Amino acid sequence: MTSDERSMRERMLAGEPYIADESVGTLHEAAMELLEAYNATSVREPARRRELLERLLGSVGEETVVRPPLYVDYGSNLTIGRGTFVNFGLVALDVAAITIGDDVQIGPNVQLLTPTHPVDPESRRQKWESAEPITIGDNVWLGGGAIVCPGVRIGENTVVGAGAVVAKDLPANVVAVGNPARVVREL
Repeated sequence: MTSDERSMRERMLAGEPYIADESVGTLHEAAMELLEAYNATSVREPARRRELLERLLGSVGEETVVRPPLYVDYGSNLTIGRGTFVNFGLVALDVAAITIGDDVQIGPNVQLLTPTHPVDPESRRQKWESAEPITIGDNVWLGGGAIVCPGVRIGENTVVGAGAVVAKDLPANVVAVGNPARVVREL
């Protein structure tokens, strides 16, 4: 895996296996500084919150609300559409792209997890990792404590029950619950 001449940062951004070295760590540290400032803001500072979100995230739509605390790896790989509401404690590990559509409702303590690690113990010991993107369609509702795994796409208007673990794609217009999440009805 080491014959590639690209930096680990370039490999990470291309969605390929990489080791989190100093070039990757610099991106993470910059995000952590912005996160620290964002998470310390008061409810009485909406303009400051918005300014920090716009600096931290890849993009954030109009009329979108993200309640602190928020946790990301890099921020720049997270895009949130307009009119979306994110409740307290979102963990969005955006090693790969996380795309959240318009008018999405995200309950407290939801986790959007793009990182993956090798099953092979030696590769894992050497600290190789990679990531797969997550896409959340328009008007989706993710119930509190839901977990969305790497590479998952959730179709528009879908409802994911509280505490569900979404390990595979979900189509549009369904309700899914459980671990692993399974469709229990169509909308």
